Amino acid sequence: MVNTLIEYLSYPMVRYALIVGVLIALCSSLLGVILVLKRFSYIGDGLSHVAFGAMAVAAVVGLTDQMMLTLPITIVCAILLLWTGQNAKIKGDAAIAMISVGALAFGYLLMNLFPTSSNVSGDVCSSLFGSTKILTLTKSEVVLSVVLSIIVVVSFIALYNRFFAVTFDESFAKAVGTKTRLLNFVIATIIAVIIVLAMNLVGSLLVSALVIFPALSAMRIFKSFRSVTVFSAILSVICALLGIILSILWDTPVGSTIVITDIVAFIVCSIVGRIKG
Repeated sequence: MVNTLIEYLSYPMVRYALIVGVLIALCSSLLGVILVLKRFSYIGDGLSHVAFGAMAVAAVVGLTDQMMLTLPITIVCAILLLWTGQNAKIKGDAAIAMISVGALAFGYLLMNLFPTSSNVSGDVCSSLFGSTKILTLTKSEVVLSVVLSIIVVVSFIALYNRFFAVTFDESFAKAVGTKTRLLNFVIATIIAVIIVLAMNLVGSLLVSALVIFPALSAMRIFKSFRSVTVFSAILSVICALLGIILSILWDTPVGSTIVITDIVAFIVCSIVGRIKG
């Protein structure tokens, strides 16, 4: 098995997949802690459906780089979701349900009305649950993923204290002059970027797992915000690496294997946390 792994690592596409997978897992875990504590966990699932609809539009239009359309649409919808979540007429969960279901249905309808291949069902299944696309990344796609990931990490570090304040006591943060609305929009934008990047890794329906499971696993063991964030990032990277390697060796779907690895890690962390009391 070791020799087989070394042989696979000699191929650039496998190295590209590992690099992008680690970066996506790292970015997802950082924002995951904030989303779980703010009870915005479900927004990732809603935005992933929006990204699926935008991707379907890009495919029908014939764009070679689908991210050019998918990313801005997802960012706009992320901001709209946060805005409607603060509107008394439409609650946050209802707004997420409306946008996510509508985008999913619209995308699937477009792919059937204007099929871009003879296997529409296969294309939809690959988009929803992930495929081998992570193993066919081009060098330009890897560079774009690296640049966006660096922007996300640098933004998180630079705004760490403000994110901390908004996460635990948004009313107090607003009272002392923190621009909470702007920070929420920054969070929404970063989430949208992560969702679009992660779709190539695990598919639109499994994106939320990358965001939620590492954060919840870290919370089983640690109590402080910093400790939870650091451990969540480390655990997410390990699970992503292990999931990609196992999927290559066992010929299993990449996204599902990573999610199962995250679930196993959550169970282990829950047992450790129970033992610690």
